Amino acid sequence: MNVFLRIVDKISTYILVCFIGSFFFSCGNNAEVPNRVGVLSSIVEVDMEVIPAAENVGDYYNLLKGKKVGMVVNQTSTIGKVHLVDSLLKLNVDIQSIFAPEHGFRGKADAGEKIKDGFDVKSGLPVKSLYGKKKKPSAEDVKGIEVMVFDIQDVGARFYTYISTLHYIMESCAENGIQLIVLDRPNPNAHYVDGPILEKKYTSFVGMHPVPVVYGMTIGEYALMINGEGWLKDGIQADLKVVKNGNYTHNTFYELPTKPSPNLPNIQSILLYPSLCFFEGTTVSVGRGTQNQFQVVGHPNYSIGSYLFTPVSMDGAKYPKHEGIPCYGQNLTSQTKSGLFDKKKLDLSFLLSFYKHLNSQGNPFFLENKFFEKLAGTGKLRQQIIDGVSEEEIRNSWKKGLEDFHTTRSKYLLYD
Repeated sequence: MNVFLRIVDKISTYILVCFIGSFFFSCGNNAEVPNRVGVLSSIVEVDMEVIPAAENVGDYYNLLKGKKVGMVVNQTSTIGKVHLVDSLLKLNVDIQSIFAPEHGFRGKADAGEKIKDGFDVKSGLPVKSLYGKKKKPSAEDVKGIEVMVFDIQDVGARFYTYISTLHYIMESCAENGIQLIVLDRPNPNAHYVDGPILEKKYTSFVGMHPVPVVYGMTIGEYALMINGEGWLKDGIQADLKVVKNGNYTHNTFYELPTKPSPNLPNIQSILLYPSLCFFEGTTVSVGRGTQNQFQVVGHPNYSIGSYLFTPVSMDGAKYPKHEGIPCYGQNLTSQTKSGLFDKKKLDLSFLLSFYKHLNSQGNPFFLENKFFEKLAGTGKLRQQIIDGVSEEEIRNSWKKGLEDFHTTRSKYLLYD
């Protein structure tokens, strides 16, 4: 009997989704609808699949209809396999401008590479860079826009700059009376919270808020926290609407359908990223310029490990660290998805072991530009590593900050 009711429930879901699809994606518009229900035989899987907010068009279409719209999007902003911009244009949404974050609208630029203004070849829409001369849209940039849509895939680490772009978009919208709609997406690292809390003196574009390295929130929840904690300039607040994901909790394992940036090619790299990104502030390579970005760790010192790789110039890594120089170290590609997901904490062992070895050999480890401090959000971690503090002691030093953050975070959670 229970099985019968379950099937009836799924058939009802199928009919409802088909109705919404036919309503919003009419034959006259020739728009593509994500194939989430398709045939009756696959219905049993419908309620098990995570549905990013962008695909719940019925939850936000009426907020855009008849309005002049701005779009903060990149290559991850899709409905099924179709870009959100293309889908909304086919629904006659009046899109005025596209605003592009780090890596650009199509997501192919290097980390840190300046993005220029331009036009999207396919749609003809103007593309305004938020990672070039400015990181915050000016009043002129948003002139005439009534609603701004933010739809970008985050990976849940404080130094991943899309949440910094979100901050400046919220600020611009608040200052110019523009409603902001955040289309939420699952965070593949939302199942844990860990790391040092950012100290104000280390505020930068790779860390703008007093949160730990891994904050365990979707980008929609994070937007609510930015607003609610008064982190925007002068404590102003954006007129914010968050559209939720479907079939999602913080413990949901979610494998991204699209690379969120050029050097995070798969779920293994995304799960390793919060632990390995500290190396970006050191002389150690994390595989930029290889096919295993953020899955290998190495240095030209031949005695540091048996695994060998040589970084080369390539799309997304034009000038990789140690370009053309053999690097020795560790290959982490064999670590399983489930094993990485189940760790639920930063793995500091890589950082501590590489420092210990290179320092004992007389090799410099930390870069002189203090980028390590910006990534860590504190000067304490560098000193703890130099002083030979154990991983357990380092973790204990984060405890009070993490407890306080959990209290703050709990006010803005949208999912179990």
